Amino acid sequence: MHGGVWPLEEVRSAVASVDFDRLVLDGIATATGAPAVVVEVGGDPADDVGAALAALPVVSVAVGAGGETWDLTLDDPAPALEGLRANPQASVVAAQTLRRTGQLGLLDALLVESLAYATLQAGPEHARWLAQRGRRTRRDTDQPRIEVTDNGASVTVTLSRPRLLNLFDAAMRDQLVDVLKALQAAADDRPVVLAGAGGNFCAGGDPAEFGSVEDPAAAHLIRSRANAAPWMATVARRTTALIDGACVGAGIELAAFCATVTATDRARFRLPELSMGLIPGAGGTVSIPARIGRQRTLWWLLTDAELDPAVALEWGLVDSLA
Repeated sequence: MHGGVWPLEEVRSAVASVDFDRLVLDGIATATGAPAVVVEVGGDPADDVGAALAALPVVSVAVGAGGETWDLTLDDPAPALEGLRANPQASVVAAQTLRRTGQLGLLDALLVESLAYATLQAGPEHARWLAQRGRRTRRDTDQPRIEVTDNGASVTVTLSRPRLLNLFDAAMRDQLVDVLKALQAAADDRPVVLAGAGGNFCAGGDPAEFGSVEDPAAAHLIRSRANAAPWMATVARRTTALIDGACVGAGIELAAFCATVTATDRARFRLPELSMGLIPGAGGTVSIPARIGRQRTLWWLLTDAELDPAVALEWGLVDSLA
């Protein structure tokens, strides 16, 4: 072992041991100062080791040509490990959730995501973020959040809180669900365009509402009733998301469901939930891995990197640039 990176054969021997879980959790996973097992696999996919580690509450990291069973396959694990050390519980829950959601149907996957999100809402990492954020209030509670323009040939749905970069709050969610339900129930098959007002798509969930539902079980039940993701999926095949400016958190989670995502050169993408002690909660553990893969999604969460349009296009997060 060198610098927290373990030789493949040594970890393979641990996996074969009857004390596998103890050897990993009490020994190997502590070497990096985070709940992670980092293994130098070279040219070996080592999917047997990745699959065995997936049974434990650790993030498995293959340095080299790791296969699909690993949570991360990287040449340089340092940036991801930094994020993991900052929020270890959320990081492990994110890895566990992403392992499962890709194997399930949409509704079952969203259920797993919501339960995992609710667990973290009650955890110390999110509580720390709430304390650092401070108290916020909004004065636009009675304003409409969604604008619908029907030009006959197509329907444009616009997220409209431009002064606040179209932050996604409960009122916007509920109004969007009503619009998506109506579009799904309509007897036509016209194209739908999803856009944001004022030069931004959506800057993510409204920070003023985080922590407003103190009971995580109640919050889960609200998401089960009012989540926009399943309704977005019902019209996704005929929907184009037009991304300009900020596209953060819930914004990219919902846009990623759309059949086509087009970005301007001003578009900027972030997935910051892990830095808040959370995971994506608006369908992002389903929609984003479907576009860019599970491993890349976890790396993005761990690093909180800002992606420009060129990288988003290279990854497949967007389909074209405008």
